[in-house]
Amino acid sequence: MEQLQVSGNVLFILLGAIMVLAMHSGFAFLEVGTVRAKNQVNALVKILVDFAVSTVAYFFVGFYVAYGASFLVGAETLVEKSGYELVRFFFLATFAAAVPAIVSGGIAERARFYPQLAATALVVGFVYPFFEGIAWNQHFGVQAWLKGAFGAEFHDFAGSVVVHTIGGWIALMAVLLLGPRRGRYGRDGKPMAQHPPSSIPFLALGAWILSVGWFGFNVMSAQTIDKISGLVAMNSLMAMAGGTLAALVAGRNDPGFNHNGPLAGLVAVCAGSDVMHPLGSLVVGGVAGAIFVYLFPLTQNRWRIDDVLGVWPLHGLCGVWGGLAAGIFGTKALGGLGGVSFASQLAGTALGVFTAVAGGLVVYGVIRTLVGLRLSEEAEFNGADLAIHRISATPEKQPVP
Repeated sequence: MEQLQVSGNVLFILLGAIMVLAMHSGFAFLEVGTVRAKNQVNALVKILVDFAVSTVAYFFVGFYVAYGASFLVGAETLVEKSGYELVRFFFLATFAAAVPAIVSGGIAERARFYPQLAATALVVGFVYPFFEGIAWNQHFGVQAWLKGAFGAEFHDFAGSVVVHTIGGWIALMAVLLLGPRRGRYGRDGKPMAQHPPSSIPFLALGAWILSVGWFGFNVMSAQTIDKISGLVAMNSLMAMAGGTLAALVAGRNDPGFNHNGPLAGLVAVCAGSDVMHPLGSLVVGGVAGAIFVYLFPLTQNRWRIDDVLGVWPLHGLCGVWGGLAAGIFGTKALGGLGGVSFASQLAGTALGVFTAVAGGLVVYGVIRTLVGLRLSEEAEFNGADLAIHRISATPEKQPVP
């Protein structure tokens, strides 16, 4: 029976890893559908290669930084407990790889390819696991201090802050250092060119893939089958519905907002999905959907932050809301299971934002200084597909030999 339980845990977390791996195709198609046609191939290649670089960086460095464990041992050690630690690495690596996938959407259409891969390695190897170790592995005594000071540890069940806030705020730093796309704003700072989504069907496909895979992202964060909870699945579903409906109303039936609404809700519910009541999750998802709809045009048009997919409001701000919401709707007073503290959620979320801002500034600042981040003006005009990959998504736009 003990071996059966071990094998069940291996299968459980392996299925979760596969579902989150599938989510990365959602990241790809969400970006493909949002960027202009001349950058679609680049979007597909970036997500795939970023995932590969993330896996290697997390295998050799990041997992050790977060958990103090290394796989540079004999295979006879690795197969203990039916290789549970291996599939646990696989699962957590898919989380780590989500961070550069988030960043990719913000810096689309004008970032150089190989410098971005270098940034991916540094972020996944050092910045992300630094905070991951604090939140999920008791590093530096931060959680113990929060519990002593406020009565509960910082709670982030599935990564509203650990994954999404970190990714969104790193993306903001990269976007600010990179600068807007050429021709996006005039000398007076007012928007000149609007770039509507190139393919609503691809954008919708990406959103659906992400939404479905998110149930592996959240539910399988239990990591062992004995800790699985139907509450997590139900809360994820309700937050998805809340985000969708709020985006429908606030976005006035705009399909771009409609399909990002469920993602906003799912980002926000990650942290408290195991402790909130489904009605609380519906509210959390609805607020997140509204946050994205109102903040995306504000960042683009008033603050002149050329965040192509709106990853800062979607992941950075909705992730912050999710971290705080766990400390509100997770309380017994609002129908939750309790064991959370708003003060701890505020402190942990703030630490996550600080880590992301500092790490993003250092990584992208150093790379910009040493080798540069941007494509040349000509390459950006022609599009990243032809400039970097020498092939376009449509045959009639192939380069002349």
